[in-house]
Amino acid sequence: MIKTNKNKLVIQSVVGQVSSPTFSRTPYVISAEGKPLVLPSVGGITYNIRVGDPAIGWAADHVEPGVSMTNTEKPLGNWSPNAGLNTLACAGNEVKVITGDAKGSKGTVYGKHGGIEHVLIDFPSKVLEKMAVGDKMQIKAYGTGLQLTNYYPEILTMNISPDLLLKIPVKESKGSLVFPVTHLVPAAIMGSGLGSNHSYSGDYDIQMFDEKIVKKHGLGTLRFGDFVAIIDADHSYGRIYKTGAVSIGIIVHSDCVIAGHGPGVMTVLTSTKGKINPIINKKSNIRDYLKLP
Repeated sequence: MIKTNKNKLVIQSVVGQVSSPTFSRTPYVISAEGKPLVLPSVGGITYNIRVGDPAIGWAADHVEPGVSMTNTEKPLGNWSPNAGLNTLACAGNEVKVITGDAKGSKGTVYGKHGGIEHVLIDFPSKVLEKMAVGDKMQIKAYGTGLQLTNYYPEILTMNISPDLLLKIPVKESKGSLVFPVTHLVPAAIMGSGLGSNHSYSGDYDIQMFDEKIVKKHGLGTLRFGDFVAIIDADHSYGRIYKTGAVSIGIIVHSDCVIAGHGPGVMTVLTSTKGKINPIINKKSNIRDYLKLP
């Protein structure tokens, strides 16, 4: 039995609303091959893509499945309500719609997207049809501060609720955690998101531009919600390359055409000393663990 401090964690409400899709003044993005393209991207309600669907191959760039959530309240000095939403919300948290035609409906946090600073929510398709941009949602934020007490500080935990973590068939072996993942990803191909001084919100991207590496690691089969292991990556205090370190994350947004970008990974576990032993299990997806409808 993995021991945690879950009985010491605070459960708080955080709120936001369905964001609008956004573009810069020019709609073009320039691909890594030098082609100007106009594609759907972040924000809004994405009706036909949900957690468990392929993260690769869409005519899109950074698209976010389901519902993208933000908080547009004005900052109070240095204190940002949207930063509070993005730091406290954790994968597996319950979300409740509190305004609009879908009022009372419930969904689940599955990820967070840095740069745009969105919290990403999965809802059943019938709920998506009732929702509108601007609808307010409230999250029971639960998970920030979570520790695996018999592995702390060798393994750090972030962005995941204890309820979700305890549903994953994690095992212990020779002082390490054996964690099921769908793919192993070399840290050498990780891109956008490097340089952050923490990993408690946001994500960073798997570059998919080297066909040999993509084929070698089977990255063309990545799905939204997959748990993956980044090998030789330490996310303890930001995201760095470190031989022997291992980090576990969830795929949160789609493939991208822009250089340095690709499917986004939100960190949930990291070990600078490699105390996480990832094993391949193609069903290791948040949809399966939470039995999302």
